[in-house]
Amino acid sequence: MNRKGFIKVACTVAASLILSSCNFKSPTPNIILCMSDDQGWGDAGFHGHPHLRTPNLDEMSKNGLRLDRFYSAAPVCSPTRGSCLTGRHPYRYGIFGANTGHLPEGELTLAEALKPAGYTTGHFGKWHLGTLTTTLSESNRGGERGKDHYSPPWENGFDVCFSTEAKTPTYDPMKQPENRTDKRWWNPVKPGEPITEYNTHYWTGPGQMVAGNLEGDDSGLIMDQAVSFIQGAVKKQQPFLSVIWFHAPHWPVVADNKFRDMYSGMDEFSQNHFGCISAMDDQIGRLRKTLRELGIAENTMLWFCSDNGPEGTVDAGRSHGKGSAGNFRGRKRDLFEGGLRVPAILEWPAEIKPGRVSEYPCVTSDYYPTIMEVLGLKPVQQPEPKDGISLLPLIEGRIVERQVPITFQSGKQIALTGNQYKIISTDGGESFMLFDLINDPEEKNNLAEQKPEIVQELILELKIWQESCKKSLDGEDYIN
Repeated sequence: MNRKGFIKVACTVAASLILSSCNFKSPTPNIILCMSDDQGWGDAGFHGHPHLRTPNLDEMSKNGLRLDRFYSAAPVCSPTRGSCLTGRHPYRYGIFGANTGHLPEGELTLAEALKPAGYTTGHFGKWHLGTLTTTLSESNRGGERGKDHYSPPWENGFDVCFSTEAKTPTYDPMKQPENRTDKRWWNPVKPGEPITEYNTHYWTGPGQMVAGNLEGDDSGLIMDQAVSFIQGAVKKQQPFLSVIWFHAPHWPVVADNKFRDMYSGMDEFSQNHFGCISAMDDQIGRLRKTLRELGIAENTMLWFCSDNGPEGTVDAGRSHGKGSAGNFRGRKRDLFEGGLRVPAILEWPAEIKPGRVSEYPCVTSDYYPTIMEVLGLKPVQQPEPKDGISLLPLIEGRIVERQVPITFQSGKQIALTGNQYKIISTDGGESFMLFDLINDPEEKNNLAEQKPEIVQELILELKIWQESCKKSLDGEDYIN
């Protein structure tokens, strides 16, 4: 039995998870974590996009808590996903970027933490936290070349999986045109058109690659499996954790005619980019409708966010991508706001009144401690420290300022933000900029020279955090 297996048995048999009473209408809400891929802060109707149509996300934002200052833990995919499941910054366990590292055995994921409390768990869509096969050379690292990073969802607490290692096209995910001219997008493959296989597959368990019909909208295929899982859990009267991580709108973006036609006046790249987001939004609507039909919408925490800012570098003031970071500076791979501040919503009708909007600083690392406190769960085997904090006071409407800063690192970029001020270095800490995010959210005015005392105070906090991360990387957080 590996270490994770031991922990799960120990938690269950020794009752090391303590479910305490709470003041909520139900102590065991269902949990759904939805995430888009490379959707910028501005890529939503509820944030005022001039063209993009997201009616279901718009409705969800009106019915719940819209989080307008919500951050991904990293400006790229894999690290953010790790933070969602652990509550810890991925620099603590070696996921420094996309396609690097993997979830190690010592980390106790949210899925593992909830199972002893009676939850059934499912992962659907993009995993990107380790390889899914050691035998088949597929995706970015699958097979012999990536066997040291084999860490699939079914070995990290998930009972049911329909998962890919990395990206796929957002329509007909197993197909690509044989003579495509652009890796960023293409139109749907027509009948009889020469194709090649897109070499990222769906997996449901060890050695279980999905070989059936995988045609049509990729977000719909993912939701097919997620809905089936939810229906099964409800039938068994079992609370559930469903992690639904869409591929849209990560390149290559492809949309079927129904959603491309919504943007027929635009160039074809835009039609596919906006079309695949609207297709994903349509599946969010399907999910919300399913929850209502099953009678569980009231007591389901439905979270939605993106994993980082929009793809596409900016050259001479013009982006090579179609996504929008709103008015924020930077994009994917940047620690400026545009690379980290993402669209986010929490809908939970039993506990959150409609129409709430918050500028409270939140981050994907907050998922884990929030859900743990909501459920009153205290897993004794979980590694510490956590970088996230519980958002329960925010949910209950009894907090104004965040007490713990949010820290970021990606390569030579380092940043820390509190409620008002943010420091950022793009040269490994040799120099820092300072921005007042309350009065200058677009990060136009560097205040480092005017307010050196604030810079030094935040640098000290940042260095303490970096030293803590080094100790974590050395394995000091894990119980041997």
